[in-house]
Amino acid sequence: MDRKHTRVVRIGNRVIGGGNPILIQSMTNTPTEDVEATVAQIHRLEAVGCEIVRCTVPNREAAAAIARIKKQISIPLVADIHFDYKMAIAAIENGADKIRINPGNIGGPDKVAAVVAAAKERDIPIRVGVNSGSLERELVEKYGGVTAEGLVESALDKVHMIEDLDYRNLVISIKSSDVMMCVRAHELLAPRTEYPLHVGITEAGTLLSGNIKSAVGLGLILHQGIGDTIRVSLTGDVTEEVKSARLILRTLGLRKEGIEVVSCPTCGRTRIDLIGLANQVEALTAQFPHLSIKVAVMGCAVNGPGEAKEADLGIAGGVGEGLLIKKGQIIRKVPEAEFLSTLRYELENWT
Repeated sequence: MDRKHTRVVRIGNRVIGGGNPILIQSMTNTPTEDVEATVAQIHRLEAVGCEIVRCTVPNREAAAAIARIKKQISIPLVADIHFDYKMAIAAIENGADKIRINPGNIGGPDKVAAVVAAAKERDIPIRVGVNSGSLERELVEKYGGVTAEGLVESALDKVHMIEDLDYRNLVISIKSSDVMMCVRAHELLAPRTEYPLHVGITEAGTLLSGNIKSAVGLGLILHQGIGDTIRVSLTGDVTEEVKSARLILRTLGLRKEGIEVVSCPTCGRTRIDLIGLANQVEALTAQFPHLSIKVAVMGCAVNGPGEAKEADLGIAGGVGEGLLIKKGQIIRKVPEAEFLSTLRYELENWT
């Protein structure tokens, strides 16, 4: 997996491309002009490990809010623009760290040129975004439907439009809700560009279907060395997107940050509320994105102690109680009612 060939692009206080770590992105779903609500949501995203956040900018009030929001957050802010090129310019003027546009839906070449001129003046990157749901009619007709080839051609056409304006501070995004089409499109695009790629399966669905589709699609894409930022698009609480993205990257060995939780599937030997505990532990560990450890929650004495010893920290359940195991050593027995508080204490004081 060699990602060092892509250009390095700076987004606010972070850099992507050139072999830098893949960054996790999410998008707010509050009205951007509601600064208090938007900032509160961004803080929640930051707390679980979000590294870039995107906000929609459909009107001037939202564009003006960018400046106020940026003063209260610590991660880069991307302005998402559709249809009105003036909103892109206004977002840039109010300090957006990057803008996301589809040059095909913000007007003619003169309007694209105006946006590029504003971005060039402040040297902020433009993310060129193409979705399967908005593929141009002529490309649909050319390829006999929405295809990976059409997505790639559309994206490169728009990139060339901006390159012709002498600007190359770019990021590319091509997305589809069709997982395998999305994978194929990235496989076709990656060898044809040196720009960093933002990857994701768009409109993936609810927590269950969205996570499965995103894990499969992003796993196939990222494992080929393709991708510099990612978003897991879910119909649900925005923080779930970040948690899922972290786990995908960690599972692929692309990031080490974050706690990995392992738990057994339960069986007739289980004598503790393992399902409830595992869900509580998963929620608890999300509060410690800076730790890079494995936590085991096991249900019985058959495999539990051995599995927990392989983790950095674990509970091996018994009958109404369990063993606390830390760094391969049994520390003590813990009553079931104290499992969660014990693990919290250990995480808060982890060294």
